[in-house]
Amino acid sequence: MAVQVFGLVFFAMLAIGMPIYLVLGAVAFLMYALNGDPLVGVVQKMLDGLNSETLLAVPFFVMAASFMQKGGVAKAMIDLVSLWVGSVRGGLAIVAILACALFSAICGSSVATAMAMGAILVPAMAQRDYPMPFSLGVLAASGTLGILIPPSLAMILFALIAEESVPRLFLAGVVPGLLQAGIFLVYALYYAYRHKLPREPHRSREDAWQVTLHALPALLLPVIVGVGIYGGLVTVTEASVLAAVVALLISLLYYKGIGWREAPVEIGDSVRSAAVITVIIATALAFAHWLTASGVPVAIVRFIVEINLQPWQFLLIINILLVILGMFLEVVAIMLITLPILVPLLGPMGIDPVHFAVVMTINMELALLTAPVGLNLFVLSSVSKTPLSVVTKGVFPLEVLLFLLLMLVTFVPSLSLWLPNLVFSK
Repeated sequence: MAVQVFGLVFFAMLAIGMPIYLVLGAVAFLMYALNGDPLVGVVQKMLDGLNSETLLAVPFFVMAASFMQKGGVAKAMIDLVSLWVGSVRGGLAIVAILACALFSAICGSSVATAMAMGAILVPAMAQRDYPMPFSLGVLAASGTLGILIPPSLAMILFALIAEESVPRLFLAGVVPGLLQAGIFLVYALYYAYRHKLPREPHRSREDAWQVTLHALPALLLPVIVGVGIYGGLVTVTEASVLAAVVALLISLLYYKGIGWREAPVEIGDSVRSAAVITVIIATALAFAHWLTASGVPVAIVRFIVEINLQPWQFLLIINILLVILGMFLEVVAIMLITLPILVPLLGPMGIDPVHFAVVMTINMELALLTAPVGLNLFVLSSVSKTPLSVVTKGVFPLEVLLFLLLMLVTFVPSLSLWLPNLVFSK
């Protein structure tokens, strides 16, 4: 009976547009009350879930992304990549993809990546007469690399719910992330040559040297995070603090994109953003505890065993389900609703949780590009001041390519597992 009540209340609240943290929290309180358990247990589970060092990484990565976006770091990265590949036909599209990949190596957020790159590259591409749908589509799709290439806030969220190793999850996203960037590059080059997009002028040697020197502090950020975490020098949380501090210092002292008076405002905005995420996670963990105790995952496992569902069939069904959910719900909501149900099923199905984390993340990338709730679409529409339909038109070919990548990663687990197994088997 409790499960039926849960389903009714849960979907009714979602249907009327209630915020996800209220939905999860209300359902958790209601289910505890129906079971006759003390309601203080919900609060206790929320506090227990927040007692995690890994969770502290979220506000600091959010802060680092904010400083990079507004402090001049993003522009320095774009200038450097433009120096390398700008002279190729359609060079600005290539710059957009590579700069998004580079920015993702410190940012952790898809929306922040799309916003930072879009604010600079949309006007530049428009000035060079790039078709607007193509420009916006490339930037929206490349922005999704922010949650696949480590460090990734989506991976941290998965690690919290599934109790997995964050460094292993980060490494699992590297090869698929590079594959995604490579596929997008091939598409951009094909489009550029077919439509005869312009090349960027060659830079003088002196100019190239100045651009490279100017970008060196920006390149320190991904090096600090990568070497620190995978070299075992710092934890993920400590790396996030280092990233935020270094991003602030070079934004203030070197690029001077942020003034001393603006820094506290940026810190406050980042803390508020992280606080919202923290509240959502707290209610989700209380919801997950009730869901596990209710026996829902066990019942699903029994059903799967009875119908003799194979792992590849299970993954295919889950992918279809996640793609459909991505049309109606935001990324955080999808992960917090589905992971408490799906994670307990992975062991009985013989699916590696690290591999599934990458499958889930690529599905979330698709959700960020799917109308009517795809956040990256809204970001690029806002930055370019163009209708949402223009962005949707431009992103569709890249969304198809991303779906094909999802199928490849789903059915070739070694693409996700090779690097973490290589590094952590030593």
